[in-house]
Amino acid sequence: MCLCLCLYPQLWLTFAPVADQSAQFMGVTLDQINWLSIIYMVVAIPLSFGTTWMLDTLGLRITLVLGSWLNMLGAVLRFVGVLGSLVSAAKFPVVMGGQTLCALAQPLVIFTPTKLAALWFPEHQRATANMIAFMSNPLGILVASILSPMIVGKTNNIPSLLFIYAVPAAIICFLATVGIRDSAPPTPPSASAESSNSEPFLEGIKLLLRNKAYMILLLCFGSGIAVFTCFSTLLEQIMCVRGYPNDFAGLCGGLFIVFGIIGAGFLGLYVDKTKKFIEATKVNMSLSALACIAFSVVSQMRNQRIALAVVCSLFGFFGFSIYPVAMELSVECSYPVGEATSAGLIFISGQIQSVIYILLLQGLTKPMADSPFSTCSAGGDAALSWRVPMLVMAGLCSAFTCCFVIFFHTEYRRLDAEAQSTLDSGSPTAFCPFATSGF
Repeated sequence: MCLCLCLYPQLWLTFAPVADQSAQFMGVTLDQINWLSIIYMVVAIPLSFGTTWMLDTLGLRITLVLGSWLNMLGAVLRFVGVLGSLVSAAKFPVVMGGQTLCALAQPLVIFTPTKLAALWFPEHQRATANMIAFMSNPLGILVASILSPMIVGKTNNIPSLLFIYAVPAAIICFLATVGIRDSAPPTPPSASAESSNSEPFLEGIKLLLRNKAYMILLLCFGSGIAVFTCFSTLLEQIMCVRGYPNDFAGLCGGLFIVFGIIGAGFLGLYVDKTKKFIEATKVNMSLSALACIAFSVVSQMRNQRIALAVVCSLFGFFGFSIYPVAMELSVECSYPVGEATSAGLIFISGQIQSVIYILLLQGLTKPMADSPFSTCSAGGDAALSWRVPMLVMAGLCSAFTCCFVIFFHTEYRRLDAEAQSTLDSGSPTAFCPFATSGF
């Protein structure tokens, strides 16, 4: 499952670190290249409801195997789309068709970590298991951020890039098909695992929409997902205008992910021991907003490589580490709604806001009259000022962070239910001192 989670962001962000070269190779604009990333959000929004139903009803195995097949077919079609035997006018539509197939696989894969943690791990291991599974996602982004610029030294290496991404897609499809044999273990590891699908899907949706704490998390954390999507998608375009080459943009993207994985590792272990989901999320979200503000300022300066590298590292360390903890928090505040449903709606919120944010930020760019230090290779089409969009992104991130810190409060319903179940069974280890929080 971790391999499936690692693959999909590689396919999603294949073109983002080399957007200008991809545009030049396929003879299209940067806005069209950005749609190769945006299509993931557009497709995910309507399909996510069906995916949450699949996970909570049909189980992990069927959902993951179907997702791995769609990823494989999409990756192969993308490679076919850039072959020399294809006419130039058909290249981008075929590549977009392959990218759309891969986008169909995304919701089938991305909702699975909370379900896996709930069904296969006891309560003292869930946050760590969730963290490891979710961090497979940024690991895939790291591979795309580093590998794409390395392979595409010049524009005629785009076919090699897509072939290299198609090979692991085929291997992972085979491994998922033959290796994932069961959706759940024969013996539930916790009391909540026995009733993880206790609420019918539509009834669960209604309960979530009436849950004030969950709706605040849905809106505010969805905004955080959107900010990180914008960062990953637009980083190369933002930095090349200020004279930073693609390999440095890839390095910053890599630092963003590496420190995010490190931060998530520490935070996952801490939360597993203390069960302080709310406190950890609020503190890290606040520090992430400060890092976002710093990035919006430093990214508009020239010759600030060290400062940019440090800011991107801090942004990843505090920001990415929130993701698995917030997804666990979504389950805690919405129990007994199914894990895939509660995590899935937050993901849908993030996808909707991601589309809005990317289109908004692109719309706020202005052509630069003179950009002698630009390293963008797509000509005048890439010479855009990102000063205003970056400040808007920082403002949105700060506003939603403040709303979450001030207004979000909840009890840990799943931990409470497990503690009560243990008390009812007469176990001497029933007491759970971290079951509720008034932070």
